[in-house]
Amino acid sequence: MYIEIKRWVAISGSRETNAEVEKQVRESVRKIITSGGGIVTGGALGVDYFATDETFIIDPKATALKIFLPTTLKIYAAHYRRRATEGVVPPENAEILIAQLEKVRTTNPNVLIENLQEMVVDKRTYFQRNTAVLDAATELLAFQVYKSPGTQDTIDKAKDRGLSVKVYEFKI
Repeated sequence: MYIEIKRWVAISGSRETNAEVEKQVRESVRKIITSGGGIVTGGALGVDYFATDETFIIDPKATALKIFLPTTLKIYAAHYRRRATEGVVPPENAEILIAQLEKVRTTNPNVLIENLQEMVVDKRTYFQRNTAVLDAATELLAFQVYKSPGTQDTIDKAKDRGLSVKVYEFKI
């Protein structure tokens, strides 16, 4: 059965989170999906991970989910593994995220939108990914910790486009 989703909500937020941020993300995603909306994320750790996980709990076939990556999943996974060896992210978190994205691709291949043109993951391709997320959304829900620049980039772009924007600010 195909259900048309008319309201796609971009979920953007910080990689650095705590239990309060996670709770707010999960509650928000649950409300969006149970009211017939869909979730658009960027496939990162933290807020994006929680949003994707909660979507799977409610929608095991991931029909209410779109994930935009800054590169292919193969390049993105290698990037996260490299960042783990550099001590930027815990290795177990990198592997959990990669497993989640692989599960998405296995469950519903159309959900994972890879950028086939980019060969590196960097600030430029992350910000391009933010733009792609907004291109697929009708509104933005941002979970911003300490005015994180990536989340702020998404907020600014959404406002420039005239999208509805709700920002939850956190200090953890």
